Amino acid sequence: MSIAPAFPSDLEIARKATLLPIRDIARQMDLDPDEDLVMYGTHVAKVKLSAIERVQSRPNARYVLVTAITPTPLGEGKTTTSVGLAQAFKHLGKRAVVTLRQPSLGPTFGIKGGAAGGGYSQVVPMETFNLHLTGDFHAVTSAHNMIAALLDAHLFHGNDLDIDLARSMWRRVLDINDRALRYITIGQGGKMDGVKRDTGFDITAASELMAVLALTTGLKDMRERLGRLVIGYTTSGKPLTANDIGGGGAAAVLMRDAIMPNLMQTLENTPALVHAGPFANIAHGNASILADRLAMKSAEIVITEAGFGADVGAEKFFDIKCRASGFKPDAAVLVVTVRALKAHTGKYKIIPGKPLPEELTQPNVADVEAGAGNMIQHIENLRKFGVTPVVAINAFGADAPEEHAAIEQIAKAAGAYGAAVSNHFADGRTGAADLAQMVLDATSSPSNFRFLYDLDRPVRDKISTIAREIYRAVDVEYAPEAAAQIDKYEADGYGGLPICMAKTHLSFGHDLKMGATPKDFTLPIREVRLSAGAGFLYPLCGPMSTMPGLGKEPAAHRIDLDENGEIVGLF
Repeated sequence: MSIAPAFPSDLEIARKATLLPIRDIARQMDLDPDEDLVMYGTHVAKVKLSAIERVQSRPNARYVLVTAITPTPLGEGKTTTSVGLAQAFKHLGKRAVVTLRQPSLGPTFGIKGGAAGGGYSQVVPMETFNLHLTGDFHAVTSAHNMIAALLDAHLFHGNDLDIDLARSMWRRVLDINDRALRYITIGQGGKMDGVKRDTGFDITAASELMAVLALTTGLKDMRERLGRLVIGYTTSGKPLTANDIGGGGAAAVLMRDAIMPNLMQTLENTPALVHAGPFANIAHGNASILADRLAMKSAEIVITEAGFGADVGAEKFFDIKCRASGFKPDAAVLVVTVRALKAHTGKYKIIPGKPLPEELTQPNVADVEAGAGNMIQHIENLRKFGVTPVVAINAFGADAPEEHAAIEQIAKAAGAYGAAVSNHFADGRTGAADLAQMVLDATSSPSNFRFLYDLDRPVRDKISTIAREIYRAVDVEYAPEAAAQIDKYEADGYGGLPICMAKTHLSFGHDLKMGATPKDFTLPIREVRLSAGAGFLYPLCGPMSTMPGLGKEPAAHRIDLDENGEIVGLF
């Protein structure tokens, strides 16, 4: 009996890749490497804002969003599918660009490990992608904390603006999962050590400055957005901005280089723009508008990914990002896995770092059908925006053909354009060729894109529309603090902003304990925060935290350097 060789790790595959000089990747996008790039070594570059403006007279590419059903804690391969799809369009003779977020060090060293894709559908160099890249996350962290330091310095030096310490909204950020920093007291030393007050830390991906980076359209726009960040209130209730404490300019200086999109490539040398990294369960969860503006003028088809499921990242893509960018998607790809549909029956428990339950890997069409209600709701969600959904069945080795057939039948009955089995993880672009052809066909259908709500509606109406139409809640319940915050925001002129819901990504509801597809529930809103610079309000639903914690066995335990100084254990 012969034993099949083990499938190589993502890191092993990435290290064997034949990378082109990033200058050659730029030429695929009709960019001038000498004029348009800021080089970061041989295989990474930033693209100057002048290049983005210069190409705006070109025609738009077709615009495709990749989203997913409610994931398990392992994720269902959305980035891998996005990369595989971009590679597959080359197989069809089409010029494609994929735009992705940069991963946070929080999940990289926490639960999921690396986030550059997987198997033979990755962005490379993989270690660079997953770790510091060109330092954009550090720039956001520094700029955010500069504003925090200026706020505390103002308080220390007499508080001439009469800032209300009890209503100071500006916390600090750190790009590491650290639950011990969620709630802290600062200024606990002597008189010269600052003003004592309660505050806390969020993760950098949840920083409003990260959302600003993802939504800005240029340096002037970014500077204006940073200046109008609301950092607190006076004792008389007047909003105070970063400009009021002299912080908008310093933050803009620290983010001046971070505003340029990062150019990389896939394993098969397809251009990849990696820029910004807002979480989708906390922030709006999409790559930058600047990256998309460049990609849309540099290819025939652009694939962009929204974080987590169509109830979280995709809704925010449509209602927040598309409003700000003006782009309209031509189709949406919904990533589905057999294992996730089975898990959504509630019969199986998936634990990161542990083997899948053996029963979950056995053929079981009945379980696929029982869990398919989650997929159906996500298809319905996409159709509510007038977007054509294509189901991508991300294939795993334990899947059975009859399980794939069941998914295809259910997806079509629910209103999907079609469903295609994709083996991009194992086979790269050839494994996603059928999916790419189906997506290409779907983009030829007329787009009837529309927003879920109008911005001039009251804040509570916008929240209840999302809760009812996207989550399937029957009611919304506001904590007294949340209700008072909404009233204050509307009185201060912020009621016309879009809504960015912060909730768990592991359920349509507000708590993963409810199961993936709960019914007849009331959505609790415990707090509503203002992101005046980014341009949205974000309600916190249920137990949602803006600073994740590490698990008992985080990915950091497996990540190390070997005797040759090479990184090991990074997915």
